[in-house]
Amino acid sequence: MTDHRPIRHVVFFSSKHPDNIEAMIKGLTMLQDIPSLRHFEVRRNRNEDRYANEVDIIVYAEFDDADALAAYRAHPVYQKCVEVVRPLRDLRIAADF
Repeated sequence: MTDHRPIRHVVFFSSKHPDNIEAMIKGLTMLQDIPSLRHFEVRRNRNEDRYANEVDIIVYAEFDDADALAAYRAHPVYQKCVEVVRPLRDLRIAADF
């Protein structure tokens, strides 16, 4: 049986310094222009959980299938985003389901 549900891609980021958060959000927002996306959001973590939370930014994206996700990761805009965000970030945790 083939699963026709979209692939959900969630990435959690923490910043090396609080002053970097807005620049990271701006850099991550570039990803919204990649054509293989079904849905895309970048949000600052509200940090309303009562337990310790290292996450500053969440990226949520949906793709029709594995090929669309692979096209996203191979896109030149994705590579540019990595160049902008990687030096500013500390933690990065990604999950695809």
